[in-house]
Amino acid sequence: MALIDEVEIRVIGGSGGKGCCSFRREKYVPYGGPNGGNGGRGGSVYLEATDDKTSLLDFKYQPKYQAERGEHGMGKEMDGRGGEDLVLKVPLGTLVYDQDTGLLLADLIEHGQVFECAHGGRGGKGNRMFATSTNRAPRTTTPGDTGEERQLRLELRLLADVGLVGLPNAGKSTFLRSVSNARPKAADYPFTTLAPHLGVVNHKDQTFVVADLPGLIEGAASGAGLGHQFLRHVSRNRLLLHLVSIDDTVEAVATNVAVIEAELMAYDKSLMDLPRILLITKIDLLDAEARAEKLAQLKAAGVDGLAISAVTSEGMSVLLDKLAAAAPAWRSQDVAGQSDSTLAPVSAVDKRMEMQEGLM
Repeated sequence: MALIDEVEIRVIGGSGGKGCCSFRREKYVPYGGPNGGNGGRGGSVYLEATDDKTSLLDFKYQPKYQAERGEHGMGKEMDGRGGEDLVLKVPLGTLVYDQDTGLLLADLIEHGQVFECAHGGRGGKGNRMFATSTNRAPRTTTPGDTGEERQLRLELRLLADVGLVGLPNAGKSTFLRSVSNARPKAADYPFTTLAPHLGVVNHKDQTFVVADLPGLIEGAASGAGLGHQFLRHVSRNRLLLHLVSIDDTVEAVATNVAVIEAELMAYDKSLMDLPRILLITKIDLLDAEARAEKLAQLKAAGVDGLAISAVTSEGMSVLLDKLAAAAPAWRSQDVAGQSDSTLAPVSAVDKRMEMQEGLM
């Protein structure tokens, strides 16, 4: 099933209950005072980030959500019950936009982080609230306020430490299968991967998350191919592994590298600040002599990367050592970011994680 990473929903807070107009009526108390109760407040709608979800699929088929309204006030000074709040669970990495204004409202990146997206209305006042020394039998009440209503756009950007980028059939899915328990489809034809996949890598007592992202094509930044559906996820990564297959001419390999770099730049210039490691993949397709000659030609053409084979694991340990060495810095930055953050629901969307020196 394809990953659903963008949806529109309408959220409506519950309306407040009406205030009651009532008077005390008891035997031997013919002129009792006002005792109309207040209406209950309406429930609010909240979004809560959870690591139990990985997609926005639930919202695709149910685009409208409304919290419970408050109960009306009653006689004998009985206030109406407040409406139940409605809590909607969303995956980590969900951005919340106001569809009408385009304003970013929240960036939900931590488990348990909550954002109130539609406030419930206040309950109305019963007539007892209007009694004064000069007006002892008021008949005035107020209706409850209408709950807040918003049209939201939810956009999921996967949270991963390492992102795999490259043209279709560059070996990204095979790479992820070799380093984790993730099982994205891998085959010898373009566009095998049509949705992002996440894999958890454990190496030398360090754990980090790798995202296999659908292959780019030229013009992706303008929406060609999978376009923005892929590129939006890149901004969440701390490091990019740029994969390019050795099974091509030197000129084609150099062109392929330039195409990916150009698409990242065109989509968001800040992506160029992310650390990147160029991986020359599928070296198992060439014998030792042909491989050495091809790598020398690529280096002369300005394509100098780490040669690996996800099939035979050649060169993989060197790469994983580099990533494992960087993982403690990623974790410490997470802790620092949480301690410095306030309770405000919106965090910096374009905040970039720095890598420890010496990674590249």
